[in-house]
Amino acid sequence: MINTKRPVILVSNDDGVNAQGIAALVDIAKKFGDVVVVAPEEGQSGQSHAITSKFPLRLRKVKSEDGAEWYAVNGTPADCVKLAMNQILKHKPDLLISGVNHGSNSSVSVIYSGTIGAAVEGTLYGIPSVGFSLLDHSPKADFSAVEQWFSPIIKKVMEEGLPHFTLLNVNIPNISADKVKGYKFCRVTHGNWREEFDQRQDPFGRNYYWLTGYFHNEEPSATDTDEWALANGYVAIVPLYIDWTHQTYLKKMQMEWNLENESSLKKQH
Repeated sequence: MINTKRPVILVSNDDGVNAQGIAALVDIAKKFGDVVVVAPEEGQSGQSHAITSKFPLRLRKVKSEDGAEWYAVNGTPADCVKLAMNQILKHKPDLLISGVNHGSNSSVSVIYSGTIGAAVEGTLYGIPSVGFSLLDHSPKADFSAVEQWFSPIIKKVMEEGLPHFTLLNVNIPNISADKVKGYKFCRVTHGNWREEFDQRQDPFGRNYYWLTGYFHNEEPSATDTDEWALANGYVAIVPLYIDWTHQTYLKKMQMEWNLENESSLKKQH
């Protein structure tokens, strides 16, 4: 059961409540406080910050164990955080952690990731939030390295918090714990996914498409990026900021752009 005298940690993910990665993260989190898990009933990878509005959400308690309560939601990671805040938790938790994601969430993947979507939602509630990922897509991935390398990050964030509208995106390479070289504080790599669609036909002759493709790194030689850190054996820690405003270009527009529409021109004459 949850002990309100200890810190409360909200845990979510996008691989689903039964994923091995979230179990590994809960085991770590229980050392720092009592845990409330609210995660999707099934995998929701690629859902980003999507929310459900066209059908009702259902919240199901999965189990209660020493130091952790588990809930499942038939929705997205962002739905899970919203329901946790509205229906389960009586007070704002001390920390939100999302993951451990099966697979990388580096570079532009932060835009698509449901793991990061849950952390973004937590940040909007004013909760210090961190998304964790391991570069192994296998359902039976080896998470033995995550406790050693993720625990210090959780401890630090719980002690110091995070700035307003700021969250952390943490990725660990798929290597054994003793081969990880350390931490790199870095930026998001500039790049994009080059989509390719494999066209096939169903038994009725109708076309359907499987999304495939590859990641294109626009700056492979840059040494201050998350992609470089991961390729060279480091845990990549990227602070993300929820403000899409391009401040430098905004100032340029304010100084240089002079837009007048047709109606305003008529008023001048």
